[in-house]
Amino acid sequence: MGAKESKTSHFYQEYEVFSKKTEKGSMQHQFSLLAPNHEMALSMAQENFMRREDVADIWVVKRENIYGLTSEERQLLTQRLENKDYRTTKGYGYLRSKWREKQQGMLDEKEIMSWKEVKK
Repeated sequence: MGAKESKTSHFYQEYEVFSKKTEKGSMQHQFSLLAPNHEMALSMAQENFMRREDVADIWVVKRENIYGLTSEERQLLTQRLENKDYRTTKGYGYLRSKWREKQQGMLDEKEIMSWKEVKK
């Protein structure tokens, strides 16, 4: 019994089905299915999905060919991108005081013109 289960589990592969409703629409995951090969997976996806809804395109992808972040990679990425203040206006609050400092250090037209009078 164990050998038969093992043989069956290798016969079927997991596939993910994606579709889009219009040519300009984006692909969306619809469901998963088990099939012996990609031709059968596509046929099953068409029979079970496309006959029920209008679909512009359909993709069938073997699950093992879809890659994502591991929980460790996701955690590292989250830590690295944790400070997102630069994406909001409050992240630039310090600029107002810096601008004031620069303006105070700048010379205005009256001051520059007064130099000309002194040199006479």
